[in-house]
Amino acid sequence: MRICFSERVKAMYKNVAKLILYSNLGKDSILTALCDIFRDWEQKKTAPEDLVQRIYIQIKRLLDVSTDYGFDRNLWQDYLTFVMITNENSFSVTCEGVGPTEGGSVNEIAKNDFRIFHDLFHFDFGPIEQDLKIDCFSRITNYKAISKREKTYNKDVSDIVQKLSVKLDAAVDENEFFDLITEHYKTHGVGMFGFNKAFRIAGTGDAMEFCPINNADEIRLSDLIGYEIQKKELVRNTLAFCEGRKANDVLLYGDSGTGKSSSVKAVLNEYCDRGLRMIEIYKYQFRDLSNVIARIKKRNYKFIIFIDDLSFEEDEVEYKFLKAVIEGGVESRPENVLIYATSNRRHLIKEMWSDRDDMEYSGEIHRSDTMEEKLSLSSRFGITINYSVPSYQEYLDMVKTLAEWEGLLDVTDEKAVQELLAEARKWEIRHGGVSGRTAKQFIHYIAGR
Repeated sequence: MRICFSERVKAMYKNVAKLILYSNLGKDSILTALCDIFRDWEQKKTAPEDLVQRIYIQIKRLLDVSTDYGFDRNLWQDYLTFVMITNENSFSVTCEGVGPTEGGSVNEIAKNDFRIFHDLFHFDFGPIEQDLKIDCFSRITNYKAISKREKTYNKDVSDIVQKLSVKLDAAVDENEFFDLITEHYKTHGVGMFGFNKAFRIAGTGDAMEFCPINNADEIRLSDLIGYEIQKKELVRNTLAFCEGRKANDVLLYGDSGTGKSSSVKAVLNEYCDRGLRMIEIYKYQFRDLSNVIARIKKRNYKFIIFIDDLSFEEDEVEYKFLKAVIEGGVESRPENVLIYATSNRRHLIKEMWSDRDDMEYSGEIHRSDTMEEKLSLSSRFGITINYSVPSYQEYLDMVKTLAEWEGLLDVTDEKAVQELLAEARKWEIRHGGVSGRTAKQFIHYIAGR
């Protein structure tokens, strides 16, 4: 015979149903699923063994989330903290930009929700564990990870969530919850944009979502040898963008392996602490560009939409979507969005001799509509930066510098230097000519050997 239900047990699904600002949990969320389980348990319409199976499914999901983000100690409280600081709603997004409005009515609505989360933080799982003869909730609320391998999760996210979780655990009421959560929003932002600096998009339309890139390249500008003029121009534009001044879209073009993509990644790493974020998109996703911009235009970050290796074949028309976004659409582009693209072509769309067939003649004026259409895309980038192939001596200098950085070469040992450079000459002949990429690949070969 089942035991009596405490008011706390009943409170889970009944209180969660009273959430207002944070009600968009999603029907597949762990918290929503647990509420359904507790409701069925109270109503005694489900067999105990079925309830246990459903609970274990959610416990596994909670363990998976905890592994992904390196949670420890109290997985239940860490999960609830994660839910609150990643939930994007009118209140949290406003707090991200300007903090809570003093005396605002929405603050009382938010405190109502935080009162519910405060109760959930200290929820008593004892009655259901006793009735179903399980102890999984006790284990996750007093948890010790076997090992924490930082490469398997984002350490920054883990540290932020767990530190805030401990403070929320000590909070006496919803007022302290309010102060702690709103301070987090103002300091770190809301959702995954506050935790990560680089993203890809998945899905389309209303189903589109931003997927964080947890293993983003950590390259810095100081790691890129040469191209000082190019890097200076890119930094100048990016810094102006981060500081809220006027900035331009940028096209980095030139030979392959010269450091175009690496330069863009490097400026992200240099200025991510100033609110700079990057969203990488691919050519087949250009139809969703307007939707992407609509989703980020009111956020308190500066977004670079990054398009790598941009070019179009003769029969591809996706460039029309990109042209409309860069310049020419009815709706103006928000000031917190720029487009950075790299390409091996100065003119991004392949031009054919047949394009000249529609040449019109009027006195001394010659115009080809097709050619103008194709050449107009690259001209819409306010800044174009050329990355040309390095000279042979620059290539050898790259090899020497990289080898020294890797501890593979003592530059004062002239014999060792000459032997290394002789090998580097052989390497570039067999591997596609001189470039920064060729130099880096050669050093990796030497290091591995």
